[in-house]
Amino acid sequence: MSTARLKRTDWRGIRGVIVDLDGTMVDTAGDFHAAVNAMLAALAHLHPHLGPLAPLAREQIVSFVGKGSENLIRRVLDARLSPAHANGMFADALALYDREYIHINGQFSHVYPGVAEGLAALKGAGLRLACVTNKPHNFTEPLLARTGLARFFELVYGGDAFALRKPDPLPLLKVAEAFRLEAAEMAAIGDSENDARAARAAGMGVLLVPYGYNHGNPVQGVDADGIVDSIAQAAEVLASHCR
Repeated sequence: MSTARLKRTDWRGIRGVIVDLDGTMVDTAGDFHAAVNAMLAALAHLHPHLGPLAPLAREQIVSFVGKGSENLIRRVLDARLSPAHANGMFADALALYDREYIHINGQFSHVYPGVAEGLAALKGAGLRLACVTNKPHNFTEPLLARTGLARFFELVYGGDAFALRKPDPLPLLKVAEAFRLEAAEMAAIGDSENDARAARAAGMGVLLVPYGYNHGNPVQGVDADGIVDSIAQAAEVLASHCR
């Protein structure tokens, strides 16, 4: 049964769409869970004086996701170490996490239902597609390739592409600039308040899916133009105005 909830009904004039990655197109919670706990084990091995660092639960790790790797690792360290140790271990922890994630990337992930169909429909309607994520570029490109989603996107910006990342509007505005479109001609699809705030600040429409992460909070409370069940349903909403 559909749970779509829409505020905006007129999407005429939309020519480009920006799609988030983690929690929107791909469920990467398993990758985060495996990489974070592998990092904690490696950090304890590298610094024996810390003692054993107990693994974190998947749900807790997912609640930390969405604001980039640096924020994720700081939250993880705060959950397992004293403030002094957390600050001192950050550089090592981030390097170990990057090493572990590169090896794990995509192994414990899956594409959400309706994503490939939805992207194909958006592209088929003549809409230009970009992926903008806070995930680092060296994680993003391999994941898009591994999942077969890379072929849909004309442009991909990772979280380290610019000085600022979502919820700042800069990456979204950079897409509009690259596409030579006005912000009002763009729409964003995401799963979190970060996506909605970035789109709002950029002057773009925004649709959210309800199955993602949103830092562990219900997405229904986020200011957006609508909630759709899937990327396929987002395509139905947006592409219907391109016919």
